[in-house]
Amino acid sequence: MYAQLVKTAGSGVKSREEMSENEQDFQNRVDADQKIEPKDWMPDDYRATLIRQIGQHAHSEIVGQLPEGNWITRAPTLERKAILLAKVQDEAGHGLYLYCAAETLGVTRDELTEELLSGRMKYSSIFNYPTLNWADIGAVGWLVDGAAIMNQVPLQRTSYGPYSRAMIRICKEESFHQRQGYDIMMKMAQGTDAQKKMAQDALNRLWYPSLMMFGPSDKDSVHSAQSLAWKIKIDTNDELRQRFVDQTVPQAKYLGLTIPDENLKWNEERGAHDYSDPNWSEFFDVIKGNGPCNTDRMNTRIKAWEDGAWVREGLMAHADKKAARKQAMTAAE
Repeated sequence: MYAQLVKTAGSGVKSREEMSENEQDFQNRVDADQKIEPKDWMPDDYRATLIRQIGQHAHSEIVGQLPEGNWITRAPTLERKAILLAKVQDEAGHGLYLYCAAETLGVTRDELTEELLSGRMKYSSIFNYPTLNWADIGAVGWLVDGAAIMNQVPLQRTSYGPYSRAMIRICKEESFHQRQGYDIMMKMAQGTDAQKKMAQDALNRLWYPSLMMFGPSDKDSVHSAQSLAWKIKIDTNDELRQRFVDQTVPQAKYLGLTIPDENLKWNEERGAHDYSDPNWSEFFDVIKGNGPCNTDRMNTRIKAWEDGAWVREGLMAHADKKAARKQAMTAAE
């Protein structure tokens, strides 16, 4: 979900005959559900794919603070302000956990940030849509974090140990985020006619962008096969999207809101809902940088990076002095 277009460096899934002895041993460990740890041997393509996926996931958590951050001071009550502030703080923490996991693969946080700011590494398309009113904050918590949980719970079983372990705490906190959003939507839906209309409008605008979060349709997701074989991904994009739809439809019904899809219906034979696909042209356009808020989001991150340069430089100078002092004391002994 937070790595919607991660491309595996290799040309496809290798057969056992095509694998080297190291690759066969590695695949045997993955197939046996043994965690791969930083010092273990791993294929270069596995490492590169993980760096892209974890990096894009981390960037999504950091950029994901922006649609909600400007509502902290405008939340309707002091309690809502405190809850939203806690949520935004959580998202920052999630980004830090994931940057740390990526660093175990031999890439620095600065390198990942440079990839983001240059446009070479992406973040989730959903964060390029605006939050126009307070109901949008509810819809983000309910839909966006609901989609995040749908994707991230299986990632607790991903094959790379540091990534898997980071997801355990992240998933616990994301469940709070979804409940926070659903509670806002419930209050709006049960409020005045104007408030319920705002809730329905937020659902109308964010429903299809939420479906896009799982990435392109399986038939167009040509790099998923290798990630699935390596258990970097646990489920396909369409499997996760279907589960999300089936979970969310009864929640919307309870709220008294209508999913904006005239083709949505229960399919008894499949035991799941039929639904309309998102506009995939819009999805790829947003990924390319042409969404409603792409420019604003990137400009904000670039400004934050530039404004924080003096802090990073000061911390590095302090660390260098501390290391030099320790080295001098060791030499004196």
